[in-house]
Amino acid sequence: GKENLKPIYEKLLGEVLKFGNDIEVAPKNAYVSLRRKKQFGCLQPATKNRFEIGLNLKGESGDALLEEVTAANAMFSHKIKLETLDDLNPEMIGWLRKAYDKAG
Repeated sequence: GKENLKPIYEKLLGEVLKFGNDIEVAPKNAYVSLRRKKQFGCLQPATKNRFEIGLNLKGESGDALLEEVTAANAMFSHKIKLETLDDLNPEMIGWLRKAYDKAG
């Protein structure tokens, strides 16, 4: 029931793979892990209408786009929510790139 989110996933993955040839894409049951030397992000269909990107950006403060995750056992420090392809913007790709850079 989340097929409508596949174009968002494909566009995101295409953008991430442009960062370098050292990215490991590891599909899990509920999400796709993005790794370099360590995990820097995940792509996850959160609901039928919302896609989420989890990012490891410890030390960064959140903003309107980048939401801090405050759960004690959180796998990621921040997340970004997307609902349409139009939500993919240069700022969001920039946060993904920053997480990638920190993982290297």
